[in-house]
Amino acid sequence: MGTKGMSKKYFISAALLLLSCTLAEAKTYREIFGSESQLPPELKTVVESLDYKQGIVELPLAHAKLNVPAEFYFLDQADAARVLTQLWGNPPAAAEGSLGMIFPVQYAPESAGSWGSIIDYIDDGYVSDIDAQSIDFDALLIDLKDAAVEGNAEREKSGYEPMTLVGWASPPFYDKSAHTLHWARDLLFGKDPKSPHTLNYSLRLLGREGVLQLNFVAGLEQLPEIKASIPSIMKIATFVPGKTYTDFRDGDKLAAYGMAGLIAAGAGAKIAAKVGFLAIALAFLKKGGIVLVIAGAAIVRFVKGLFGKKAPPAA
Repeated sequence: MGTKGMSKKYFISAALLLLSCTLAEAKTYREIFGSESQLPPELKTVVESLDYKQGIVELPLAHAKLNVPAEFYFLDQADAARVLTQLWGNPPAAAEGSLGMIFPVQYAPESAGSWGSIIDYIDDGYVSDIDAQSIDFDALLIDLKDAAVEGNAEREKSGYEPMTLVGWASPPFYDKSAHTLHWARDLLFGKDPKSPHTLNYSLRLLGREGVLQLNFVAGLEQLPEIKASIPSIMKIATFVPGKTYTDFRDGDKLAAYGMAGLIAAGAGAKIAAKVGFLAIALAFLKKGGIVLVIAGAAIVRFVKGLFGKKAPPAA
């Protein structure tokens, strides 16, 4: 083949590759929501400066990518941090380490009904799903409740409200064909049983070298809406070829915990693997996950606002 023919072939191949890997398009507030924000000037500046992305979003640190459809929008780590802290009132630690957030397009981030899913990745290795069908979730829930109770003394000593794990808001479910695990906790902060309950909905996508975590920031009353969105959200995130769950090969790094440890520990699965999740007290913390605090530990890092029923500053 002549040089001209090779150049033409290369150009066509490169064009097709570029087309298939088109990065997400950043849109304005007006383009996404169809109107201007009605927030006070200082907060209006925040929401109108965000880059609302739809389309392909690369997540190289997670060996994954998102294909964000018109029904959702994505904010990168910096923009997600501004929403969590400046709009939803969480401390800066709430956004540490995240890869960004996915939101439903029907809600502007400052809307009272808005919710979002914080994306994170843990590279602990391949998590075996061999125990997925044999886990006694009722027994696991009892253990988690006991751990939460044991941790309350430390939380209160550090000046934070006690936390009650009321139960499963949605029991754990493992989709073996998609290698995804999701569940939801019903939590109550404080000692008043009439206080609003908090939703902790977690979605885990298993990969060859780690787990892509999606943790939803919402109120308990939004559970039906979030559950309805799960099938769509599961299609948004995918691991790149060679890093999917089925790409596992003998000799790959294995996580030191299985599915039960993933549920028990959330983002703190490394700690759970080392000391056993029964000895760990749950505490709500940064980046949408459950971070574990060893019972009796001197340091308790706890963020009450995250995952709670948030009230935007405009309210």
